[in-house]
Amino acid sequence: MTLYALAAEAVSHWDGEVTRILRNRENAVFEVLLPSGRAALRLHRMGYQDDAAIRSELWWCAALARAGVAVPAALPSRLGDFLVKLSGGRNASILGWMDGEAFGEAGKPLPCAPEDRLNRHYALGALLADVHTATDRLTLPADFTRPRWDIDGLVGETPFWGRFWEHPAADPRQAETLCRARDFLRDQISDHQENGGDFGPIHADVLRENILVNKGALSLIDFDDSGFGFRLYDLGTALSQNLYEPDYPQIRDALMAGYGQTRPANRQMVEVFTLARTCASVGWAAPRLAQDDPIHVSHIARAVMCAEWVMA
Repeated sequence: MTLYALAAEAVSHWDGEVTRILRNRENAVFEVLLPSGRAALRLHRMGYQDDAAIRSELWWCAALARAGVAVPAALPSRLGDFLVKLSGGRNASILGWMDGEAFGEAGKPLPCAPEDRLNRHYALGALLADVHTATDRLTLPADFTRPRWDIDGLVGETPFWGRFWEHPAADPRQAETLCRARDFLRDQISDHQENGGDFGPIHADVLRENILVNKGALSLIDFDDSGFGFRLYDLGTALSQNLYEPDYPQIRDALMAGYGQTRPANRQMVEVFTLARTCASVGWAAPRLAQDDPIHVSHIARAVMCAEWVMA
């Protein structure tokens, strides 16, 4: 069955119709038209998140949206289910439509003027603080389950996104640096945890394409990789795509200032979690992309650069 046929089957549970495909990566995402208006249909990749984890994500998004946070709410099917199992076994869900254009694109300079970049990152920091604060006010269901972006999930023997320090495309010098980065991260994050580092549900994938800008207001989409982790990892994830920006220090400080309005943001640990994300991205690419994909080389180079800078 084609993706469009699967999408048509899925949206029928919401009495809607498919408009267009938006992306086909981890999940296939379609714009759909429901009786209530535009929405986003996700066909979940089989074997990545189980049913309980997806239901937990959808519950969280719905709860955050009800609390007034700028995230998409999960929409129930006509039978009241947030998650629908399709005939081929694939899961489908629908989220409310969020207007706006992507914050930027990976691997390309940010498209807006320097002043706007700083203002947007300040607003992004404030939005992430809103997500974390609203989450802390929730009582999670007893069956709430999500992956763990904790010490083991980032730098343990079997990290959630793979053993980045063993990437086959890394040369000996790069591999040695990634091994040192792993040890450094384990020590730094362990100290952060022992000192009461803020830990709880996080988005865990605050990339430019997951941030929408609408007349200056920001919203956050795609909670597919969300889980339990250190809150500053969300800031590190956002910064990982900005390491080559000429005004990176100002971007980092603006993001931290927006977050720091209401929540603590330690610069050293923000940089540690930026390194953690660049390393995790190396592990993510290894099993997902063709061996000759240039992203392997660029991700390894970025992680090594970040490691040499943060560990200096």
